[in-house]
Amino acid sequence: MIGLLSELRRLEIGLHHPGVRLDEARLRALLHADFREVGRSGRAYDLATVLRFLAEQGASAEGPPDVVHDRFTVRALGPASALLTYRSAHRLPDGTLTRHTLRSSVWLREAESWQLFYHQGTPAEVAW
Repeated sequence: MIGLLSELRRLEIGLHHPGVRLDEARLRALLHADFREVGRSGRAYDLATVLRFLAEQGASAEGPPDVVHDRFTVRALGPASALLTYRSAHRLPDGTLTRHTLRSSVWLREAESWQLFYHQGTPAEVAW
């Protein structure tokens, strides 16, 4: 389980990195063709919407947010599926953390790699 946690944690954190978020080919490799997300806003998104949003975010002057994460846990759901949970927040330029969120991701092993199939963010009340 430690190896699985390490691998999925690495992939999930990579999705917050500007180099990955702005690379459509890399995103398509990491996100399942049937990817769905429920954002912390409560809105539902599909793969095409997420790819478009990330491209627009990368083109903006602000760029993607600086995201910090902790408390990763993983639970195998089957031989080729796993649930990854963790907390995240956005770090402002002054170091303040905002937009605290509880996150859940369902990853599926497709061929030789893991792909994110479903992701949900829920606003968290407790600050770090």
